[in-house]
Amino acid sequence: GSGKTLLLRALALLDPLEAGEIHFEGRPVDRTWIPHFRSQVVYMHQRPMLLANRVEAALRLPYALEIHRSRSFDRKRTVEMLRRLGRDETFLDKLVSELSGGESQLVALLRAIQLDPKVLLLDEPTAALDAAATAAVENLVGDWLAESPDSRAAVWVTHAADQARRVAERTLMIEQGRIENGE
Repeated sequence: GSGKTLLLRALALLDPLEAGEIHFEGRPVDRTWIPHFRSQVVYMHQRPMLLANRVEAALRLPYALEIHRSRSFDRKRTVEMLRRLGRDETFLDKLVSELSGGESQLVALLRAIQLDPKVLLLDEPTAALDAAATAAVENLVGDWLAESPDSRAAVWVTHAADQARRVAERTLMIEQGRIENGE
């Protein structure tokens, strides 16, 4: 209720800004540039929507969008990421309707990471996960960022101070809609 999700949605240009502007790649984002911006800045909602029947179809769906049509789904890479998250290849065949909240978060994270955006906006991506799955997600995101440290970033919203210390180089606190410097 303090404004963390609203901040992420504003950064993703999903909600209108009351003041100011979003800059990306050294310039303000205007309406004509929003498709490119959204292909490079991916927002992952805490309770993601998966618009497909099976997990693999949900992961393939972004490649049907015009902005991603020149790319293709990399099943081998996805299976490797699933393995790192404690799942095997059969997870791709699961019905989306039968996924737990935590499993839906894992699919949404994979859907975002596979697109290799420049910025990941993560809204409590581990809120529905146990400690082991949380650690696996933290490691996966950390390794993904480390692959291209000069061209990738993540903004990670969490209520868990211990998680913030593990995943962040810099922290900000939001209290009653006001941003305060953390550590």
